[in-house]
Amino acid sequence: MTVDFDRVDLVGVSRHYGRRRALHDVTLGCQAGEVVALVGPNGAGKSTLLAIVSTLLTPTAGQVRYGDHTASTGRAALRRRLGWLGHDLQLYPELTARENLRFFAALLDVSNGDKRVNEALAAARLESRADDPVSSYSRGMRQRLALERALINDPRLVLLDEPFTGLDGISAELLRERLRALAARGCLVLFATHDFELAEGVLDRAAIMRDGRLVATAVVTEWRAVYRDAVGRGL
Repeated sequence: MTVDFDRVDLVGVSRHYGRRRALHDVTLGCQAGEVVALVGPNGAGKSTLLAIVSTLLTPTAGQVRYGDHTASTGRAALRRRLGWLGHDLQLYPELTARENLRFFAALLDVSNGDKRVNEALAAARLESRADDPVSSYSRGMRQRLALERALINDPRLVLLDEPFTGLDGISAELLRERLRALAARGCLVLFATHDFELAEGVLDRAAIMRDGRLVATAVVTEWRAVYRDAVGRGL
């Protein structure tokens, strides 16, 4: 089965851990070619929401629709259309960048694996360090490689949890360029961030969260004012 979609819709999504409510009745729609940032203070529910959209968590109530599919109907074919980068970069430090990418390309049964690996190394600006162990890389280099690891299967939906954390100026700009290029070719990009200024140059919309709820959405030109009104703190 092949799965494709040009929209992702969260409908009444909630997630409870016993009596603790991590998410409550979140409804949000995103479309291909759009970069949407989840913003809000610590504990707002951003990471939980990303984990649900990535199918790593199941909602307590509500559902996520990927076009005509859900996680239960799309199954493995749907998951092959997702690219996920969380706090754990999921890299093997004893392997080289090339070996890491080859491993994940084989794991995901990527066609033209060696070609995709070379393209990924070029996109990460790591050609000259491709055969060095990842343990010798800086934080920015590892983050760039981890992003390409998440993109090796050419996903339709790209999910990133705090992708700008710890990046220097050069690596942050390379990440923004990569995200803009992904959106331009029709990917849907959804990421959580605290790094407001670094993210602002790439996002189309901000989804503002507080206490497990989606409290507002705003286009890029208005989101700071909306955030101040919704969350009540300066940026």
